Amino acid sequence: MNSELKLAQEAAIEAGDIILKYYKADYEIKDKGYHNPVTTADFEADTCIREFLTGACPDYGWLSEETVDSSDRLDKDRVWVVDPLDGTKEFVEGVPHFVVSVALVENGEPVVGVLFNPVTKETFTAAKGEGAFLNDEPIRCATKDDVSDMVILNSRSETRRGLWSPYDGTFGELRAIGSVAYKLGLTAAGEADIFASLRPKNEWDICAGNCIINEAGGKLIDLYGNPRKYNQKNTLISPGLVAGDVDAVDKTFEVLGC
Repeated sequence: MNSELKLAQEAAIEAGDIILKYYKADYEIKDKGYHNPVTTADFEADTCIREFLTGACPDYGWLSEETVDSSDRLDKDRVWVVDPLDGTKEFVEGVPHFVVSVALVENGEPVVGVLFNPVTKETFTAAKGEGAFLNDEPIRCATKDDVSDMVILNSRSETRRGLWSPYDGTFGELRAIGSVAYKLGLTAAGEADIFASLRPKNEWDICAGNCIINEAGGKLIDLYGNPRKYNQKNTLISPGLVAGDVDAVDKTFEVLGC
């Protein structure tokens, strides 16, 4: 997987350079739906990654948030799963909690994952069986024994909507951060015990982060307790997710699980 990991990392960094050109500058913003903006930076980064990766691997499938989906990918053993700018709301607000997310899926399993924050220059990488890294240094999920001491990275929008209010006092800290993918990278690096979402997410939000979490000794499951198989016809994962250290995920699932 080293060649694909290198390709994914090069594509993510190149796209990050494009995004950085627009950060805190002028660009067009559109709404794909309620509180779901998309910008010129999203589209240009998507084009960059798609041309780079499909040019290098023309037989691989393609799934991206900013590309019209095609059922052709369902017949492919290997598929790139990409979010060219995960955390667009934070990007628009000038908050550096966004990343380029590039993953490779093989027969439904995430086997390569790269997350690149173009502002902080954090580069999270992983390939199946080869460990997880942050800026080339090995990383590992970490946790505390008691749920009441755990730090959970959760969504700013979920927090604003009061979805986490029932869990006030259950966990040590609920720390709201933007990008889903970025939260997964930080959790894999031991910066928090758990990433959790109480709302559905798409494959492109979590695929690269799932690979990194796995290689950092953790796991990701939905709130029914199931791991995710990728490159599905329906890309939405419901009703929510929890990821991190294996024991921490099991304990958190007991609290949040359906």
